[in-house]
Amino acid sequence: MAELSPAGTTTIAPRGQDRNLAMATIAFGVSFWGWNEIGPLGARYADDLGLSSTQKSLLVAIPVLVGSLGRIVSGALTDRYGGRLMFTILLTISAPFAFLVGVAGAERSYLWLLIIGFFLGIAGTTFAVGVPFVNAWFPPERRGSALGIFGAGMGGTALSAFFTPRFVGWFGYLPTHVIIAVALLVGAALCWLVMRNAPDWQPSRQPVVPKIAGALRLGVTWRMSFLYAIAFGGFVAFSTYLPTYIHDIYGFSLTRAGTRTAVFAIVAVIARPVGGALADRIGPRTVVAISLAGTAVMAVIVALQPPPDIASGSTFVVLALFLGLGTGGVFAWVALQAPPDRVGSITGVVGAMGGIGGFFPPLVMGATYHLVFRDYGLGLALLTLLAVGGLIFSLLTKSRPQVA
Repeated sequence: MAELSPAGTTTIAPRGQDRNLAMATIAFGVSFWGWNEIGPLGARYADDLGLSSTQKSLLVAIPVLVGSLGRIVSGALTDRYGGRLMFTILLTISAPFAFLVGVAGAERSYLWLLIIGFFLGIAGTTFAVGVPFVNAWFPPERRGSALGIFGAGMGGTALSAFFTPRFVGWFGYLPTHVIIAVALLVGAALCWLVMRNAPDWQPSRQPVVPKIAGALRLGVTWRMSFLYAIAFGGFVAFSTYLPTYIHDIYGFSLTRAGTRTAVFAIVAVIARPVGGALADRIGPRTVVAISLAGTAVMAVIVALQPPPDIASGSTFVVLALFLGLGTGGVFAWVALQAPPDRVGSITGVVGAMGGIGGFFPPLVMGATYHLVFRDYGLGLALLTLLAVGGLIFSLLTKSRPQVA
C-alpha cells in the first residue's frame, strides 16, 4: 500500500504492517485480561476471606504495581530482543500464575493470593513491548493512529470485567482461571508463529541497565510520565476498582457491576485510537489538554453520586471517553519526541508511571472509604486536583519534538 509522507513523497508500507499491528493488539488485550482477573472478583474475595476495604484494595492493586514497574525492564529488553520474542515469553510466563490465582482463591488464602498476584503482574508489562514494536512498523506521521489502535488492547480489562464473573457462574471458579491461562498460552503461540519484527528494526546492543538510566535522564521521559500517570492511571484505577465502587455505592451485584465496568473500559478503549488519530491532526498537546479538562469535570460529577442507572452510567461513560482520549494523546506525544533507538526504554518508564498512577488510587479509595463515612469523595477530589495540575502542565509543555 502506498502512502504520502508530509513532504508529498510516496513511501511503501512494509508488507505485513497491518497484520503485525492486529496481532500486537490481540496479544496486548489477552495479557490485560489475565492481568486484571483479580479485580472483577474483588468483592467475592472480600466476602469469602472477610477482608477489610484496605486489604481488598491491596489485593486488587498488587498486580497493577508489578505490571507497571516491570514495564521499565520489558521496554528496554524489547529494544534489544524485539517484540515478537518478548510478547511470546511474557504471555507464556503469565499463564501459570493466571491459573494459580484460582488455586489460591479456592484455598481461601489471602497471603497466597497476594504472592501469586504479585507475579501475575508480569502480564501487565506487555504494553511496553507493543509500543516500540508497533512504532517500528509505522512512519512518524501514522504512529499516533497506529499506537492508538494498539492501545485499544487495553480492552482486555473490559473482557475481564464482563466475562470473568460470568465465566465463574457458567463454568465454575477454578475452570475460569484455566480458560484464562489457556488463552494466554494460545496468544503466546500465535505471537511466535504470526508476528515478525519490522524490516528496519535493529536490535540495540547497549546494556539494559545503562539504557534504562539513559531514558531516566531525558526530560521527555518525565514529562510524559507525569501526564500518562494521570490519564492511564485513572483508567487502570477505575477499571480495577470500579466493580467494588459500584457494589459499595449502588449495591449492584458483581455481575451487574462487572457489566458496567466493561462498558467503561470499552468506551475508553474506543476513545484511545481516536485520541491518537486526533493527535496526528491537531497535535497531542491539544488532545491531552482536552482530556484532562474533561477528566477534572467528570471526577467532580462522579463524586456527587448521580442516581442509578442512566445518570451514573452516563457519567462514567463520559469520564471513560476523556481518559481514553488522553491515553492515546500522550503516547502520540511520546512517539513524536522519543529518539527512535530509545522508544522501548522510554515507553517502559512512561508505561510504568502510568501503571503506578493506577496503583495508588484504589489504595486511597479503600483507605478513605471508612474515614469519610463510607464515601469515596476524598479520593475523587484528589483525582480532580491531579487532572487540573496535569492540564496546566500540558499547556506549558512544548509540543514540538525534543529529547532533553
